[in-house]
Formats: sequence, structure tokens, C-alpha cells
Amino acid sequence: MPGDFEAIVKYLKEKVLYSDEVVGKEKEKKQVLNLLRRTVVDGESNSMLLIGPQGAETSKLVNSVLKELEGLKDYIIVELHGLLHTDDRLALKSITFQLNLDNAVDGKVFGSFAENLAFLLACLRTGGKESSKSVIFILQAFDLFCAHHNQTLLYNLFDISQSAQTPICVLGLTCRIDVIQLLEKRVKSRFSHRQMFLYAGSEETSDLDFALDRMAWYLELPPKCPVGITSKARDAWNLNVQELLKNKKFRAVTERMIGLELSEQILKNVLLKCLYSLTNTDQLLTVNQFEKELESLEKDEMVQVLQDLSALEICLIVAMQHHSDIYDNSPMNFEMVYTRYVKFAHKHSSMQNVQRPVVMKAFEHIEAIELIAMVNQQGSAKLQKEYQFFKLLVTPQQISEAIGKMQGLPTEIVQWWNSSLI
Repeated sequence: MPGDFEAIVKYLKEKVLYSDEVVGKEKEKKQVLNLLRRTVVDGESNSMLLIGPQGAETSKLVNSVLKELEGLKDYIIVELHGLLHTDDRLALKSITFQLNLDNAVDGKVFGSFAENLAFLLACLRTGGKESSKSVIFILQAFDLFCAHHNQTLLYNLFDISQSAQTPICVLGLTCRIDVIQLLEKRVKSRFSHRQMFLYAGSEETSDLDFALDRMAWYLELPPKCPVGITSKARDAWNLNVQELLKNKKFRAVTERMIGLELSEQILKNVLLKCLYSLTNTDQLLTVNQFEKELESLEKDEMVQVLQDLSALEICLIVAMQHHSDIYDNSPMNFEMVYTRYVKFAHKHSSMQNVQRPVVMKAFEHIEAIELIAMVNQQGSAKLQKEYQFFKLLVTPQQISEAIGKMQGLPTEIVQWWNSSLI
């Protein structure tokens, strides 16, 4: 039924797009919530680092916690990002703006960064510790703030969080597991050394089960049907989803997907694309749709670059790979590659005779598109171009896949790649 189908797809798209639920991290969420609650309600200053890889949903967890804090008590959130606030001056300007204290600072001259920051926080006081307005500082890409001159911002924030001044909580979010080693000694002494490590997926279930559970949650319709969906259409849709999730081929596709990256965002992107591919004539999700999206995820851009090369440039790449195989991945220069190419060209009279300057130009183009890179050896910069050493940056699998997909490539080159080394 067209009406039911359109309502189902619309509902599921909105569910996938706007869901902010954090799954598998209830314990960590509770710890962060308690920490911020002590700052907001009890006026206790704290600091903490949330460390996790891309896809571990650290930002989503913090946003979920802040949503639960709403309505508890009046507090201020200050968000800084290491990619945007590249020095302490920009960071301080952003802090002033987010605290709505532009007018209070206007015209004042401060002797130091610490004095300026202390004045900003003092403006928020309305009496004692209990009546001061709490401030939550969220530092995204925390490791980039460690590169600031003398780490002045971090030192002063951590210093205030250790003292009995305005209650603040400093939350740092980063992907670097060695972030503590980046802090200066004086900054380390002010930090509470509270660290929380987050991981993609769930500790309680396997990665495959976690991914399948999340897909089921996103794709299945709830018992209480949304507006415009009949119970019959809901049951038919849910039955199709359950059969899909039990399909062995679908489970294999899902395993390949999480092998690339176990990330909620990847799952959501794939689900959205599959939902958008549905039409009035093709109203049910199939394994083939997910396979198609997986192929686009697995697509190797380097293979596409290799496919766009000319026949001469492919010959040079093959010569480089043969050299690497024979000499155990040792670096090579143009003369070595050219000698190997000439040997191949002379063996096959059908190959067009290409002059040396043209081959040199092809070699330079391969370097320009970064399929090879110069090896930093002592005195190599003083050598002529022909004698500078390079290493190959593509794998044999990528070369083999590109040659297999290239149309119109001379048979001799394909045979040279597949033959024993010469």
C-alpha cells in the first residue's frame, strides 16, 4: 500500500537521522553525569578526560549527559575546539563571548591570561560558593590544546578546578591515548588525572551482535504504530526485517562492514542509503542493497587512481613492483626502473618504442600523484633526478585489481604483470 510504505520510510529516516540514544555505555554515562551533577548542584570543581577512537561516540555521550542535566540548576556551557581555537587568544575571546561578558571586559587592560580568565569567572559570582554560577568547559580535540604556547589555557583551567574559586568542570575529549604525556609538568600537577576510556561497540556482546541489535532497533517499527501506518503493514515490515537479520549472507555482509570500522555513524549511513533506495515497486529491504552499499565503502581510491594511468605509466609501476619483489622492498631510482622497462619493451616487438625523456616525464607524473615517495637519504637532494631513490606506495593487490579492471590495456602488459619476474 503506497500510503503505508511512504509513512514507514519517512518514520524510519527520521528515526535514523535524529536518534541521539547512547547504547552500550550506560556505566560511563552515569559516571560523567555524576561528575557534572556534583559541579552544577554541589559547586564542586572537577576535571576529566574522555579518550576514545573515532566512532566511540564521546561527543554524543557528553551531549546526552548535558540533556539530562537540563533543569537541575542554572549553569553555563563553554565549548572550545582545538581545530578552531588554535591559540589562547582566540580561546579567551570565545570564552568571553560564550559567557556573555563582552561588555564587562570592554576597555579593561589585563596583565596576564590568568588575570583575564579569573576576572571572567569572578563576574559570574553572585555570592558564596553555593550561589555562584557553575561553568562546564568542553574541550573537543583536547590534544591540539596541548600544542598551545606554554599550555597557558589548560594550566589556568585546571588550576581553577583545583582551587575554591568559581565551580567549574573541565571535560577534555580526544582520540589520543598518550594525551597525558603531552601535558607539561606544571599542567599535570593541576590535573585530577581522571581518565575514561571509551570503545566502539559494547563490552557485553560481540561486535556482530551489537551491530545487528542496532540495525534491528533502527529498522523495526514499534508496537504503537506511528500515524499513517496500519498494524498489518507494520507486521509485514517487521517480519521482513527479522528474516533479513537472520539471513546468513546478510550476517556475512555485516561482518565485512564492521571489519572496516565498528561505528554507529557508519551503520546509520548505510541504513539511510538503503532506505533512500526503496521505491514503490521495490518496497522491501534486501541483502543486495546492503552489499551494494558495502562495495562503495570498500572501494579503494588508490585503485581508481591506478586505473586512470596511461599504459606507459602502468609499465613503470609494474617494473617498480618487480624491483621491490626481487630486492626485498629496497628503494629504487629512475635508472633502475628504466632499465627494467627497456628490457621488457625489447622482448616485445609489438610494444611502441618510447624515448627516454617521455619515460622520465611519466615517472615524474607518478611522483606528482604520490604513488611513489622519495626516500630521505643523506645527500639525496644533491643527486640528479635520475639517481634519487624512491619507494612504491601502492600494494601488489591494488595494482592487480587496477590492471584487472583497466579496459584496452595491451595484453603484453597484463602478461608481464602475471608472469614470473624478469
